[in-house]
Amino acid sequence: MGGARDVGWVAAGLVLAAGACYCFYRLTRGRRRGGPGLRLRPSRSAEDLTNGSYDDILNAEQLQKLLYLLESTEDPVIIERALVTLGNNAAFSVNQVMIRELGGIPIVGSKINTPNQSIKEKALNALNNLSVNVENQIKIKVYVSQVCEDVLSGPLNSAVQLAGLRLLTNMTVTNDHQHMLSSYITDLFHLLLTGNGSTKV
Repeated sequence: MGGARDVGWVAAGLVLAAGACYCFYRLTRGRRRGGPGLRLRPSRSAEDLTNGSYDDILNAEQLQKLLYLLESTEDPVIIERALVTLGNNAAFSVNQVMIRELGGIPIVGSKINTPNQSIKEKALNALNNLSVNVENQIKIKVYVSQVCEDVLSGPLNSAVQLAGLRLLTNMTVTNDHQHMLSSYITDLFHLLLTGNGSTKV
């Protein structure tokens, strides 16, 4: 009886060892092929980076591709998607610095001149996230007057108006740029009185 039990334990041990070896084999094989072990990805084109399913934080090379795409294309759909991707990545402090160092702030800022309201909104949202960085504010402040004009001349409670107000709020958290809004204070108070709840906030 004891011998049979020993044989059973040996057989169970062999099955477990074989299973462990197979798991180890799958893990190491997956890493070599760029599987989930290392999360390696093939090099992506700039258009691929604007795909809504691409949710990784972009590195400097990818950000450079995206900025080049944003600067070189006239397709409004691609511009909008590129701005959303840049705006999402600008929520991370390391990318706020990288985008500035890659010359991205003027590229994004140039898109607020467009008559396309959706592109203007996405550009303002990206600038808003970039403006959390104090050094970025030095480059963004050149757009403050235009943003004020857009906020005050646009439709009440519109997406562009709200995006502009968020950017102005970030730009005036410190005392450095508050003086730039002095000539717009009366009109901004009017927005406070007439706007909906989101605008008031």
